[in-house]
Amino acid sequence: MSATQTLADYVVNDDGSAIPAPIWQEAKRAILNYLGCAVSGSIEPALDVAIDTLAPFSGERMATVLGRRERFDPLHAALLNGIGSHVHEYDDTTPKNYIHPSVPVASVLFAHASAHPVSGRDFLHAFILGFEVESRIGDAVYPAHYEAGWHITSTAGVFGAAAATAKLFGLSTRQMVWAFGLAATQSAGIREMFGSMAKSFQPGRAAQNGYTAALLARADFTAGERALEGPRGFAAVTAAEYDLSVIPAGLGVDFSLSDNAYKPYAAGLVVHPAIDGCSQLHRRYRPDPDAIVAVRLRVAPLVLDLCNKRDLRRALQSKYSIYHAAAIGLVRGKGGLQEFTAEAVADPVLARIRELTTATADESVTEDQVGIEVELASGETLSLFVEQSLGNVHRPLSDEQLEEKFRDQAVLALPAAQVEALIEQCWQIDSLDDAGELARATVPGATTPVATALAS
Repeated sequence: MSATQTLADYVVNDDGSAIPAPIWQEAKRAILNYLGCAVSGSIEPALDVAIDTLAPFSGERMATVLGRRERFDPLHAALLNGIGSHVHEYDDTTPKNYIHPSVPVASVLFAHASAHPVSGRDFLHAFILGFEVESRIGDAVYPAHYEAGWHITSTAGVFGAAAATAKLFGLSTRQMVWAFGLAATQSAGIREMFGSMAKSFQPGRAAQNGYTAALLARADFTAGERALEGPRGFAAVTAAEYDLSVIPAGLGVDFSLSDNAYKPYAAGLVVHPAIDGCSQLHRRYRPDPDAIVAVRLRVAPLVLDLCNKRDLRRALQSKYSIYHAAAIGLVRGKGGLQEFTAEAVADPVLARIRELTTATADESVTEDQVGIEVELASGETLSLFVEQSLGNVHRPLSDEQLEEKFRDQAVLALPAAQVEALIEQCWQIDSLDDAGELARATVPGATTPVATALAS
């Protein structure tokens, strides 16, 4: 059976009964993390511009844009949810393929559920399946696809968005195959956009395009039926090397949610070891920034491929700078949202540390490691080697740490009581009769039964 057919059969026929309890719980963790990112991103200029520009083109305004009072048609809401949830570069990542998996899938599910009845259990089930589809397709073409310059979150994410929405629609296997074909022909996104608003636009468009694919397939709009494995299909066209055998391997038994990682720092995942290690040195030695004369890093080669930005002209670029990562760790001891603002980029102390930092690619260093040497004016050298960075699969964030991350972000946009209510609802999503309640609860000033109970 072809890879396309195999995935279609799996999504159509899975009833959720074989999904282990830990995977259902991990899905809740992913939704909690995603929603915190979406709420905090809702006040960012990228989303303001997109909303102002696209508002005249919206259809019936029946869907919630997470964290906003404006309403749009569900297709536009999916796009806008994707932009808002990804703009801070704080969303989850699977290190095995560098996909930000929740954004395309959750963005379309929240857009749809805010406009159409969907139970929380069905929502979570569709999320798990969409997550699995995009992850396995990404695994099949990684790393060649990524190295060629494709933004794998959006190119693979469109399949996950299509699968999740099509599952809610109850499509037949044949229609699901068409949905994958329509997703494949809309797969897009390039890494050259990193460091700009267009970076978050790409997974937003993946959510919107996946939704479009499912809608058309439901209406029997046909597509090529070998979208993944055909000689001119997704894999052959977008990757010099690929292995489609990973798609069926352990399908329905091994779940990619087990490999999901949640970021403790609001930047590209590969600079997390540097932030982590330099923050440890900051806490341990409290070095005077003026006394630092050189910072030397040994990093995995991919770090310099992705995050070699030194001349920072806008805040978003700092999220892809290994030099800025070292500077904020050593000077501030953290890497939250405030460390990647225009003010942080312009900070003369951070700018000085960036300039005296060098990074060398070392094949012996993994993408979850970094070697750090900080030379002081006294001649002393502070050294540290990070074996595994905080937030990765080997040092995962706890539920409590995820909640604290949610609070730190969401209070920028919503009152504290509303934030606490959202946290409670995220953990209870599978028991909701209407998953759209959770989307509507993100609107500023919204009241929910949970919020009312917490306030009393």
